[in-house]
Order: sequence, then structure tokens, then C-alpha cells
Amino acid sequence: MPHEFEIRHEIPLDAAPDVVWRAIAEGPGIDSWFMGRTELEPREGGRGTQTFGADVPTETVVTAWEPGERLAYRGVENPDGTFMAFEYLLEGRGSAGTVLRFVHSGFLGDDWESEYDDLERGDLQYLYKLAVYLRHFPGRISTHNLFLVAPRASEEEFWAALETALGLAGRPAAGEKVTVAIEGRAPEQGVVEWVTAPGTFVAVRTDDGLYMFVQGRGMAVVEHHAYTPVDGAALEVAWTRWLATAFA
Repeated sequence: MPHEFEIRHEIPLDAAPDVVWRAIAEGPGIDSWFMGRTELEPREGGRGTQTFGADVPTETVVTAWEPGERLAYRGVENPDGTFMAFEYLLEGRGSAGTVLRFVHSGFLGDDWESEYDDLERGDLQYLYKLAVYLRHFPGRISTHNLFLVAPRASEEEFWAALETALGLAGRPAAGEKVTVAIEGRAPEQGVVEWVTAPGTFVAVRTDDGLYMFVQGRGMAVVEHHAYTPVDGAALEVAWTRWLATAFA
């Protein structure tokens, strides 16, 4: 039986509402901080799609389109009655600031309690990611998006592998300088933007990119957005090899 849910978050952003709008309502802007690929037809009633990796695209419908103020869309209802809907409310603060109020709602399936906890925590991480993108890379469009998964990775394995990849002798901390270095890639200097545990999320910003490393539900994930031209194929090969080696 489907269970109704609602998740609310509020976050200040260092960008004017029109800049935030381009990041949440235009496909290239969304793809520059969110995972997968998103397309939205720019009007109320417009159609959209969200594609994550090799998954079949999820269809969406725009239910509110008020540029610079409010965006809402919802996915198509599944046969079991489950669906998800998203709403973004923007309020300008000063000459170059915005408060974003985010609402994630809909109906979840039988494992709704566990799924709700994951969504509540995960939604906030992506809002943090949006905030970092707008603070450090406003208006820049990701030239290549990486989303790779290791299907078996314990929390202990994750921390050990990540500490090595970041050149650390212990767990990373927000504000700490790191060197992202794996086989097949030139080392990149970066800084840890935030760390969230449990349901581990670690974000690392470099001069021209943004990484997010995730561990949860026995899996590990590497996400990356490049804001300068890169050899995407080589990048994927290197991180795929790292995941396969670290979590063999």
C-alpha cells in the first residue's frame, strides 16, 4: 500500500534568484550539479525526463512555472500508485542572495520508512551541492557528468579507499585540503566542502570540478561534474577501475 510522504528543506544560496532559476529549471544548469540528465519543457504543463545512468528515463510533468519564483514538477504515477513530486520556491535576499525552499512529496512503497530516511538525507546533500556550485561555479555548465556505482562496498572499505584516494591518513573533514589521486589520472588539488555521516557523503571541490563520494545501502558511488573540457572516456575508465579495485 502506498504511503504519502513530504520532505521539506530550506537553504540560503549565494546567488540572485535568476541565477538560481537557471540552475534548477534549465536542463544544462540542472545537469551541472544534480545527477544524471534532466530535460524540462519551459512552461506549465510541459513535459520532462530524468535519466540516471543506464536506467529508463522517468517522465515528468511541469505543474508550476513561475520564472525566478516557483518551479514544480511531478513524475508519472507507477502501477502501484507510487510517484514523486518536487517543488522549488525562491525568495530573493539582498542584491545577490536567495533562500530556496524545497519540497519533495508523493507516495512511497512498502519500504517507505527506510526510503524516506534515505531521501531526507540525500535531498539535503544535493542542495548542499547546488549551493557549492552556485558559490564557486555560477553560470558554468558541466562539460561531462560522471555517475558510477560499486554494488558492494562496506562503510569500512569506503573510508579506507577514500582516504587513500584523497591522500589522507584519516577521515576527511570540511575545509581540509586534499589531493585527488588515482591510477590513470593526474593529481588534482582540492578542498573538502562537507562530510555527512552516516549515509556517508563527502564532497570535494577542485579548481574546475566537483566530486561527491557516497556510501550507503552497501554501495559506493562516485559523482563528478567537470566545468572545463575533459576526456570523459578516460575519466570514466580511471574511476571505474578505482571502484573495481577498491571494492573487489
